[in-house]
Amino acid sequence: MNRNLGHGNEGQEEILRVRLPRGKEVLGIIEQRLGASRMLVKCFDGHTRTCRVPGRLKRKLWLREGYIVLVEPWEYQSEGKGDIIYNYSKAAVEWLKKKGYVKIESEF
Repeated sequence: MNRNLGHGNEGQEEILRVRLPRGKEVLGIIEQRLGASRMLVKCFDGHTRTCRVPGRLKRKLWLREGYIVLVEPWEYQSEGKGDIIYNYSKAAVEWLKKKGYVKIESEF
């Protein structure tokens, strides 16, 4: 059972595991929604990619501008296109910032 007994933890999410980039995956920020499950994402590797949400995740991921996402670049046209495979919660973004994975926007 998971009970909240009012010990001051209200409104705080506990971070147990955060999905980190593996292999060619890159973190990015959604700059603009283009429609038809496509978005313009500014990635932390310096590229701006047109990314899509794969069909298997269309109903699971609800995305807006400014969200931090995990992008998997395509094998072909990897500098310009990719797939959004994960969306981070606010608590996970704070953890990523604290650990140095997410840079402040002015730095990149």
